[in-house]
Amino acid sequence: MTPALNKPLPEFEALATGGVKFTPQAFLGHTVVLYFYPKDNTPGCTTEAMQFRDKHKEFLKAGAVVFGVSRDNMASHDKFKQNLELPFELIADTEEKLCHMFGVVKNKIMYGKKVKGIERSTFLIDPHGVLVAEWRGIKVAGHVDEVLKAVKGLKKAPQQAAA
Repeated sequence: MTPALNKPLPEFEALATGGVKFTPQAFLGHTVVLYFYPKDNTPGCTTEAMQFRDKHKEFLKAGAVVFGVSRDNMASHDKFKQNLELPFELIADTEEKLCHMFGVVKNKIMYGKKVKGIERSTFLIDPHGVLVAEWRGIKVAGHVDEVLKAVKGLKKAPQQAAA
């Protein structure tokens, strides 16, 4: 089931670095930033990860937990995380379950050939487990600041009563 804006996330489970098991249920009460990126140790993905790293304290202060997601395996993620000193966990979606669920697998043209790749995208989940914002096909420049602003905006917004 594809997550829809202003609807609770469907239940799923994903493994992340640090032995963390991610489920929407486990992070109720926290704002969650799930950012999907194409590949560990590539220029754009490294820049994006470093920007999330550099703003991480601000995300925490605003009550948000950040997770990076790619198709890379846990060993690749551990190395990427260690090299960049990332303070947040990375989800290894080697079977592309999350990528397909969130609809970020796209056909791309690379070196003149059609390839299946991950479209750089970010999803914002509120403390009630509801998908409240999404950014698809984003450019790295300025994106992390935009997400942080949205997270801070959530904190200011009055909490809606549960229906």
